[in-house]
Amino acid sequence: MPNDLNQLARTDLAAYMEQVGKNARTASHALARATADEKNNALSAIAYAIIAGKANIRSANIRDVERATAEGRDAAFIDRLTLNDAAIIGMAEGLRDVAKLPDPVGEETERITRPSGIKLSRMRVPLGVVGIIYESRPNVTADAAALCLKSGNACILRGGSEALETNRAIARRVHAGLDQAGLPPTAVQVVDVADRAAVGHLITLCEYVDVIVPRGGKSLIERISNEARIPVIKHLDGICHVYVDDTADLDMAERIVDNAKTQRYGTCNTAETLLVARGVAEAFLPRITRIFSAKKVEMRCDTQAKAILDAVGIASVAATPEDFDTEYLAPIISIAVVAGLDAAMAHIAAHGSQHTDAIITTDPTKAERFLREVDSASVMVNASTRFADGFEYGLGAEIGISTDKLHARGPVGLEGLTSQKWIVRGSGEVRS
Repeated sequence: MPNDLNQLARTDLAAYMEQVGKNARTASHALARATADEKNNALSAIAYAIIAGKANIRSANIRDVERATAEGRDAAFIDRLTLNDAAIIGMAEGLRDVAKLPDPVGEETERITRPSGIKLSRMRVPLGVVGIIYESRPNVTADAAALCLKSGNACILRGGSEALETNRAIARRVHAGLDQAGLPPTAVQVVDVADRAAVGHLITLCEYVDVIVPRGGKSLIERISNEARIPVIKHLDGICHVYVDDTADLDMAERIVDNAKTQRYGTCNTAETLLVARGVAEAFLPRITRIFSAKKVEMRCDTQAKAILDAVGIASVAATPEDFDTEYLAPIISIAVVAGLDAAMAHIAAHGSQHTDAIITTDPTKAERFLREVDSASVMVNASTRFADGFEYGLGAEIGISTDKLHARGPVGLEGLTSQKWIVRGSGEVRS
C-alpha cells in the first residue's frame, strides 16, 4: 500500500475507505478487460509468490496466534486462525485450481434471431467490486482474491483484526503476483486498519462497491444485513436437518447421519437436527445414538425420542422449544420423532434456515416431493449435508453460501460473482 494511503488510514478513516473504494472501481475496469489467460497467469503468479513467501506468512501468523492466545481466545478460534505450512501450500493449490476452471466472463447464451433481424444473446459479466467481510480465517484472503480475480471483479477484503498481520502478509504476496502479471495490485485490497468502524464505511460505499459478502458469525451477518446500503449475499444460520424416512435403508441412514453431524462440528452445513419417522424410530434411534454417545455428542430429544432412548438406557436430555431453532456448531444435536414426510417438511419449514436439508429414503416419490417442496438452498436425497460446499459442488472454491433467493443461492462460486446483460447485434435494423 502506498505510504500516503497508509498515512490516510491513520488520520482519516472515512477518506481512507473512500480512496480504497475509488482504487477498486478503477481496477475493476482493468479486470473487466483482462483475458482469461491474463487472469490465469496472475493466479499462477500469486500462487508462486505465496509459496515463496511462506516463511513470512507463517511468522506473521504466529504473531497473530500468540496475541489471540494471550487474549484468552478459545481453542476453536485459535484453530480457525492458525496457518501451518500445509495450509499455506493449500492456499497456493487453491489458486491454481481456480485458474483451471472455465472463465465465465464473456460467455454468451440464449442466442436467437428475432423477426426484426436483430441477433439477441445474454453475456456473462463481472459484478464489478466485491466487498468481503470475514473473521478469523486468513485463508479466506487468498480464496476470495482467487475467485474475484477469475470472475473479473476487484475486491476489498476486510478480515478480522485478530488476523491483521497474516492478512497483510498474504496481501503482499497477492500484490506481487498481480504486478508480475501486469494487473493492478489495487484489484485486491486488504483494509489495513483494525478499527471496526472501517466495516461501517465499507458497507455504505454505494458509489464504488457493488455487493457485500459477509463471512462469519450470526451477529456479524445480522449487523451487515441491517446496516448495509449495498446488496448483500449472505446466510444467517445453518440449521440443517436430516430426515430418516420410514422407507430408509437404515445402514445407509446410519452412515449419513453420523457423517452429517460428526465429520466436523463447526461448519454451517453440519446437521443440527435429526428427524426420524415414527415407523422406524424404535429401530433406528438406538443405533445412531450409540454412535453419538461414543463420540460424546449431547442429544436433546423431544418426548417420543427421549422415551425410546430411556427404554434402552441411552442418556439424553429433554429438548426445549428453542433447541430446534439453534445452530449449535458443537457436538450437540436435536432429535425429534415425526409422523412422516409431511410432518418432517412442516418441521423444516418452521425451524429451518433454508440452508441445507436432506432426506434418507428408498421411495422415489417421497424423494421428489422433498426436493420440490423443501425451500432450502441445497436439498439432498440420500447424501450427507456436509456436501453443501463449493469445492464438493465442483465450483473450485466458494466465496460463501447464500440462502437468499435473488441472484445467487447456495454455494457462491465464479458464476455467482457474475451477472448477465443483454447483447444485441444488428445490421442496420430499425423499429417500425
